[in-house]
Amino acid sequence: MSQVRTVLGDIPPEELGVCDAHDHLFLRSRQMPGQELDDVAAARGELAAFRAAGGAAVVQWTPYGMGRRTAELAELSRTTGVRLVCATGLHQAAHYDAELLGRLRGSGLAELFVSELTEGIGTTGVRAGLIKVAGGFHALDAHARWTMTAAAEAHHATGAPIAVHLELGTGALDVLDLLCGELGVPGDRVILGHLNRSPDPVVQRQAAASGCWLAFDGPSHAHHATDWRMPEAVRALAEAGFGDRLLLGGDTVVAGGRSVDGGPGMPYLLRRARPRLEVELGAELVERMLAEHPGRAFAVDWR
Repeated sequence: MSQVRTVLGDIPPEELGVCDAHDHLFLRSRQMPGQELDDVAAARGELAAFRAAGGAAVVQWTPYGMGRRTAELAELSRTTGVRLVCATGLHQAAHYDAELLGRLRGSGLAELFVSELTEGIGTTGVRAGLIKVAGGFHALDAHARWTMTAAAEAHHATGAPIAVHLELGTGALDVLDLLCGELGVPGDRVILGHLNRSPDPVVQRQAAASGCWLAFDGPSHAHHATDWRMPEAVRALAEAGFGDRLLLGGDTVVAGGRSVDGGPGMPYLLRRARPRLEVELGAELVERMLAEHPGRAFAVDWR
């Protein structure tokens, strides 16, 4: 029976509720010094604000080695009443030091992912519910192919979905050629993130035809000039018959982006993006994108 693996245990997909399908409570990267998401009190406040706006669940895409603070997640979920799903996986090489990557190459990356999905992350007892990997700008380098190959192996061992950071929204078809073509991952087990950052309607339709999930995330990121085109792009996909493959997320990646620190944060997804999308798509489809689709995308017949 399909279940969504939350930090407090597995639940039926229909219990997930209104979900921010791509966000971060904690995140640390050498690429963004001084902008870390690592404040537990701020994370608690952000979840409380999201819940007050009508939210019920958040999927944290922060992967291995980037400050997930997994030990804090279960208590945050209990105290705020927001269901949390956390990730295993690996981001682009630039986010890690060479020593860490060398250790991972020598110890079996797929085995690490499987362990975090099935046994737990470190000593926390919290199990990951998805695998996060990343492509490059219009291409897949050797690191991306290595991590995606490991992710596919872990998927085949567990059934877990694979969520993909697309650099500036590019490279979707290369990712699908590798994961679904060469490595045999079913399309509906792949979630492509950041497609709104490269609003190419032809590529988006081609990607959707694989059966994968298309995540439109970060609608409050002012530095992404394409964000205002998101409702139009989503409507075009719905009219092309792909309305049942769409996800929405906030993708807060720096401390200043949180609502409790003066930014738009997680509540923006429901407070501003949702009504804007309802004008373009109608309330019924937007409700399904927020409250039905995430449960389907992240539910697994766990092995």
